[in-house]
Amino acid sequence: MAGEPGAMPVHSGGCQCGAVRFRVTGGVGEASICHCRMCQKAFGAYYAPLVSVRGAQLEWTRGRPAYFQSSNVVRRGFCAACGTPLSYEAPDGVALAAGAFDAPAGFPPRLQYSVDSRLPFVDGLAALPGWTSADDLAVSPFLESMVSRQHPDHDTADWPPDPG
Repeated sequence: MAGEPGAMPVHSGGCQCGAVRFRVTGGVGEASICHCRMCQKAFGAYYAPLVSVRGAQLEWTRGRPAYFQSSNVVRRGFCAACGTPLSYEAPDGVALAAGAFDAPAGFPPRLQYSVDSRLPFVDGLAALPGWTSADDLAVSPFLESMVSRQHPDHDTADWPPDPG
């Protein structure tokens, strides 16, 4: 267990639907953001937040990712059921999508790659006006009736739960 003296840290995570889960045992490397166009497309986002797991033990504990060979040297893992990006796998190691970890706040990015491809407005995102979830509920009543089918941020014996 991670809390015992001398114990290796353990981090878990997985996709949105719960079909693919992973566990990383041992120290993880640096968290980063990649701005390259390939990562933008793979994540469907302005950049890709990644955590290196080089040197740690990675286990797929439920299901396995599907893969897309995005270049001659890199393949990217994702959940075939829900599409969640999961991994970036290159000859020099594997990185996992930071947001796929159950506790992503523990992986603040320490560096950026491909800053020449960074979209010009990214640096100003934090200055945009923002609303809390409670504010959204006040203006979007349908959100009150929403029932999440997203896997919880912890390991489960079975998923989806038995509706019985």
